[in-house]
Amino acid sequence: MTDPSVPLEPPAGRLSRRRRLLVLGICCTSLLIVSLDNTILNVALPSMQRELHTSVSGLQWTIDAYTLVLASLLMLAGSTADRIGRRRVFQAGLVLFTLGSLLCSLAPGLGWLVVFRMVQAVGGSMLNPVAMSIITNTFTDPRERARAIGVWGGVVGISMAAGPVVGGVLVESVGWRSIFWINLPLGLAALVMTARYVPESRAPRPRRADPVGQLLVIALLGSVTYGIIEGAEAGWTSAPILGCFAVTAGSLAGLLVYERRRAEPLIELGFFRSAPFSGATVIAVSAFAALGGFLFLNTLYLQNERGLSALDAGLYMLPMAAMCMVCAPVSGRLVGSRGPGCRCCSPERP
Repeated sequence: MTDPSVPLEPPAGRLSRRRRLLVLGICCTSLLIVSLDNTILNVALPSMQRELHTSVSGLQWTIDAYTLVLASLLMLAGSTADRIGRRRVFQAGLVLFTLGSLLCSLAPGLGWLVVFRMVQAVGGSMLNPVAMSIITNTFTDPRERARAIGVWGGVVGISMAAGPVVGGVLVESVGWRSIFWINLPLGLAALVMTARYVPESRAPRPRRADPVGQLLVIALLGSVTYGIIEGAEAGWTSAPILGCFAVTAGSLAGLLVYERRRAEPLIELGFFRSAPFSGATVIAVSAFAALGGFLFLNTLYLQNERGLSALDAGLYMLPMAAMCMVCAPVSGRLVGSRGPGCRCCSPERP
């Protein structure tokens, strides 16, 4: 039965090329504001530390509270979009992320800033995974889809290149609060364009909600994140930190046992029996952990220890960002032409 509250749209596969490109542009905008927000924030950290009179661990929470909420809600947002409509959830994400950005710019102190960053993260969790589903549903040809995903991924490189420079200019000319203002026009424009051009879609057989699994994921990520951030200051063998890691171990064990018994689990553990999937997961987690740590510490080092301005620190990080921007679309074309298992570093065997 058709939901009368959702307007009828042409099937995604029948959309004109112009409209498909518009949908891709809207999805790229959502990724841009989420990625740009993080890269800009890194450059502003020293200014925030001075104005808010906070420690390094306090600064970490402005980033890690966001990352924690985002990671905890990604799967829930994706499954909810499959059930009630991807465009609807995508629009809700744009509203929350834009509102969170406005609130961050008005935060009176570190505590409120962390809370408003969590509001941003709730919105961000509804953007990236849902945007990927919208792209997959819109571009039905495998090669065209691979190129579209490559372009979408290339936006991360653009944000990495533009974020430090834009952030440096804003911090030096206006102040750190202005770094959140840039999300407002982009978010509002994407919201209007989504209502006009993105067709509504749902999964043919959406999975049921898994609230127990979701709570276990939140407990797992929250406890391990808190333990790692506060361990150096509180002491790795202190009771609170050991308690955090005990919660981490218990949540992980409970998640593994509970998800195995569900017909429609939140996390499909069977995927990890695949060596390529497990290897790709380990590589992705390691790469993003290293990148996140490098960006956080390098920004503080360049400005606090080397005495560089926010703009100069952003320019110093530009070469790495430029390579990401160049290589991401190329990888999409390689996947489209040769498949995901192509050998990039070794000759093909007959």
